[in-house]
Parts: sequence; structure tokens; C-alpha cells
Amino acid sequence: MKVVEYRKLSVGDLSLKVVDLKEEIAKLRFQHSIRPLENTSILSQLKKDVARVMTVLSEKRNN
Repeated sequence: MKVVEYRKLSVGDLSLKVVDLKEEIAKLRFQHSIRPLENTSILSQLKKDVARVMTVLSEKRNN
């Protein structure tokens, strides 16, 4: 998702999104420890998505 789409979500939805993304990262790391992933760049994309959501979440909480 893009930042514009994240800004449309509420604080509660953003918090749930962070939890979901972190769970997905954990699942992919576990899969990668068992066997190599075909596309390892998905991990870095998910980490960037978490950072984006956290940024929007902090912006909303400060305002």
C-alpha cells in the first residue's frame, strides 16, 4: 500500500496493520530458515511497509 492509503485508515486500523505485517515477517523468516525463499526482497518490502505505517501512526497520534 502507499502512504496515501495508510493515511485514510484510523489509528486502530493502523495498529492492526502493524501487527499483521509483523506476523507476516515472522512467518516468512521462519519459512526462510527452513528453506530459502524464492523472493527474499519481500522481507525488505514488508519492513518498509511497517515503517510507513508506524510513521503515519505517529503523525496521527501527535495531531
